Amino acid sequence: MRRSNLRGKNAWSVSLALGALLLSPLAIVAQGNGAPKVGGTSTFDSPGAGDTDNPNGRHRMTTLTSIPEDFSNLKLSPGFLLGMEVYDAPELSSDVRIDTLGNINVPMVGAVHVADKTLTEATVLIEQSLKDGKILNNPQVNLNITQYAGQNVSILGEVHNPGRVELLASHNLEDVIALAGGETQLAGNMIEIRHPAGVSPQKELIHYSRSSDDMTLVDTQVHPGDTVTIRRAGIVYVLGAVTRPGGYIMQEGGELNLTEALSMAYGTTLNAAVGSMRLIRKLPDGQVQETPIAYRDIEKGKIPPVRLQAEDLIYVPVSKVKTIVSTGLLASTSQAALYVYH
Repeated sequence: MRRSNLRGKNAWSVSLALGALLLSPLAIVAQGNGAPKVGGTSTFDSPGAGDTDNPNGRHRMTTLTSIPEDFSNLKLSPGFLLGMEVYDAPELSSDVRIDTLGNINVPMVGAVHVADKTLTEATVLIEQSLKDGKILNNPQVNLNITQYAGQNVSILGEVHNPGRVELLASHNLEDVIALAGGETQLAGNMIEIRHPAGVSPQKELIHYSRSSDDMTLVDTQVHPGDTVTIRRAGIVYVLGAVTRPGGYIMQEGGELNLTEALSMAYGTTLNAAVGSMRLIRKLPDGQVQETPIAYRDIEKGKIPPVRLQAEDLIYVPVSKVKTIVSTGLLASTSQAALYVYH
């Protein structure tokens, strides 16, 4: 009698264990789809009403994708494909593309101009059009961008990576230059911005400095379709009685003064007439202006060094007296050397 009771209890325990194993989530997954998978697209197990794409009634979770940082400020333009969904009116929901005139064709309404509008503004326009056309009393429209037509900004001149950069919305000039790798060492302090045809003004010249207080680059806006040219720094010519005469680029933001230019030319020679140094500058009307430079006062710190402009010419004359004296000293030294040698 006891043995039969024990056997009955053991059999009942084994049955419960087998039942729990079969009803466990792992066993259910193993029976349905095989071994559990790692990664992939996740799904919700709750059935979706009217979901014809998924026969099992599961909602697919979309993967995370990155969007441009200027997407929130995006203005609609021709070529964009918009996904329009009208609540409780599937016959009005469709994909619409913006034509060359900036319009979309809304079913039962017609053309609605949405170019140069944000998504929110375009949504309000479509809802108002449906309401004005007495199609719906209280239309609720959800508008999304399915495809966008990329617009470019051309960045040329003295940048590390010249070329075309895709912009969806306006950016400040500092950001645009950074997208091209920044300025080169030969970049000046003048930037030219050309706007597309029909935009006034057609050309814009931006003058700035490398000072940390100068906010010109931040305050200047570049729009899609513009062409930005970073001009090369101007050249200053140093000629005459200097160690290395020639033309020198105005580096450090396109600014250069007299002492900096002379140091780039390795200074003046022994026979230089520094008191007769002159600055020759070409004026906008084509005439040439010649100005004496008080170099002695600049050396003593009495006056600041002269600020130079592009295509300025610094001429350091040769002193005849110093030349004769230095030639005589050189001849005397040579004769003394020959006498000692003999």
